[in-house]
Amino acid sequence: MFSGASLAKNGVSLTSEEKRVAKALLAKKWRNQDIQALINVGRKATINSGRITGVKKNAQQESASEEEVAFFLLKKRSYDQQTGLNRYDDERLIRAREAMILAVQVFNSAALRFKTEVFTMLANVAWTYLMHEWYARNTKLEIINGEGFSRPLSELVERADSPLTDGVRQNLRALKVLRDKVEHHLLGRADQKWLGIFQACCLNFDKALCELFGKELTLASELSFALQFASMNLEQVTTLNQYELPANINAIDALITDGMTPEQLNNIEFQFQVVYTLSAAPKSKAHIQFVNPVSAEGKEIHNVLAKKVISDELYPLKPGKVVKQVAARTKKHFTSHTHLQAMRYFKVRPKNGAPQPENTDKTHCIYHPVYKAYAYSPEWVEKLVAAVIDPEVYKKIRAVKL
Repeated sequence: MFSGASLAKNGVSLTSEEKRVAKALLAKKWRNQDIQALINVGRKATINSGRITGVKKNAQQESASEEEVAFFLLKKRSYDQQTGLNRYDDERLIRAREAMILAVQVFNSAALRFKTEVFTMLANVAWTYLMHEWYARNTKLEIINGEGFSRPLSELVERADSPLTDGVRQNLRALKVLRDKVEHHLLGRADQKWLGIFQACCLNFDKALCELFGKELTLASELSFALQFASMNLEQVTTLNQYELPANINAIDALITDGMTPEQLNNIEFQFQVVYTLSAAPKSKAHIQFVNPVSAEGKEIHNVLAKKVISDELYPLKPGKVVKQVAARTKKHFTSHTHLQAMRYFKVRPKNGAPQPENTDKTHCIYHPVYKAYAYSPEWVEKLVAAVIDPEVYKKIRAVKL
């Protein structure tokens, strides 16, 4: 993962900070290999032991203070193992991810009604931090302008050197209009009016985050399908479209789309539009399909209701039974802990305490809200047996940290 100022320009030399710290640790009788291992934590390009030897032989090399060494050790212990982000070197990216997670959680919460204003505000914060970090790393642009204020997202979106596509820019322009116009206004049922714009905003953010800073930063593991606002009620959306909205709401909507061409309006990066079809499927594969509206399938789409409802018969296994069956069939070490590692590795279900525990891989697992517990399918046992038998996959599963 990127680590900002902690890397030397050539990616293999020690930074001045690392040299001073290495000198101080050598004076404390640290071994060369231990100093090397410490410095390589979180580094995009690792160093070899010769760099430490060079510091040792350099009599002119200054030594770091006790305070500087203490902070260096603290920083090295502050990397997130999943994302590789460091809370000191990557603070903007950490804040960007958290702001978008909060925006989605607020919108998805059934207990909250204060949705559009809060979502647009938090999403704007997320995108602002994201763009600030990109410009700080890739250009000489000063993030703080001459007046002492940080550059707003609206300014960065319009710059010629912005890394964002036209569709994403249009979406962010719409987000700004909504944030400015709905502030302290009563919206009634209008939250759903701009659902497509909000969906596109989230999907655009995750895509930009991964493309600009690394795919390991994806929000998919935290939000899963929530990025597409899975709690959306299709019946409510259909009903909403049957009513006329207040004039002030329609006026805001007109302002958002003013001057846009049909191509821009239909750009999925501006607003997320999906044709939903309920397809007949085997009981273990019932699902909602997303079809491109301009494709042949989309033009000749048929809405067929899947009659089979998911039942306990499809997921008869509790975790303990899964563990026993896999251990018995593979003759390998497979415990409840290994089972948890496998679930993380294959991303079968969210972590305990996740805001949407029902976002599971429905082929293998389902969440029972009444019992607040997960149950598993026979297909999950088969998948685990195949994984445990494979030495390479089994090794990767056992290496997962919980």
